[in-house]
Amino acid sequence: MSTPSIPSGAIVPAGQNLPDSLRSRLPEILVRAGKAAVFAAEEFFFARIRNEHTRQAYLVAIKRFLGWAEARGMELARITPRDVGQYLDGLRQERTKERASVATRKQHLAALRHFFDNLVTRHAILLNPALSVRGERYEVVEGRTPEITVTGARQLLASLDTSTVVGLRDRAIVAILIYTAARAGAVATLRRDSFYHAGEQWMLHFQEKGGKSREIPVRHDLEQMLFEYLDAAELRHARKDTPLFRTAYKKTRHLTGNAMYVVDVCRMVKRRLRDAGLPDVLSPHSFRVTTITDLLEQGVPLEDVQRLAGHADPRTTRLYDRRQKKITRNIVERISI
Repeated sequence: MSTPSIPSGAIVPAGQNLPDSLRSRLPEILVRAGKAAVFAAEEFFFARIRNEHTRQAYLVAIKRFLGWAEARGMELARITPRDVGQYLDGLRQERTKERASVATRKQHLAALRHFFDNLVTRHAILLNPALSVRGERYEVVEGRTPEITVTGARQLLASLDTSTVVGLRDRAIVAILIYTAARAGAVATLRRDSFYHAGEQWMLHFQEKGGKSREIPVRHDLEQMLFEYLDAAELRHARKDTPLFRTAYKKTRHLTGNAMYVVDVCRMVKRRLRDAGLPDVLSPHSFRVTTITDLLEQGVPLEDVQRLAGHADPRTTRLYDRRQKKITRNIVERISI
């Protein structure tokens, strides 16, 4: 991918030699701003942001704002804090199904601050119009992910037909979600050498989001489930880079050589939850909530649970704690009206 050079003098219109990816994904207002703006935008999206999810979210936010500004006849260098504030107010006042939540509006503001800051650094504009715009107060006391009960988790495991390799695969995946509190994305990336013996016990090595690498001990029942699956799938002595969990040939109950992606894991779990008669609102992340809450209820120190969950901040771990919800439920049941 070619990169436009940074101009040393005045901003020159950059209508030629632009990367096709950027030209097709950002409004014309950016192109008209000159080569420095194009360079700064490309650097921001493709060099500074390494997380693909963040990149896509910021791209959506900035593209939407620039489209909004262009529709009002604005030019990039003349956008003011008032314009940014009016844009955010518009997101709040929308009367459509796509009305932005407080969290979404804060994300849009963060994207604009970082984006315009890079434009200032590359001398494409003089001032960051989003820098002085205040965000809304937003405090999350409890996460929104629904919790599966301990009884429900046991019911799901017991409902799986383990007479086939697909059933053994699905039981192993669900058990990993429960007994390691790992995310579905981390489970999908497991390879054969991710499950190994560390001298005293078996371990699972996960590649988590944000580039984190974590090793979690495997409890004995999970170890047995994994070996039963490996033997049925003939993976016990497979190559190290072989995907640990592979897709199935539709309804043939035979595995392919292709790795399961996170979407495959999520669909499988949703299907198994539905077959077990459990609520549709549950998801693979529900097991993470249950595991964290269960450990905290047993008095396991927060820092230990935080380490298992792979959270950098204990406040994030507390968002998964549903003990307070149970207390509140007991209180409302006592209302005598």
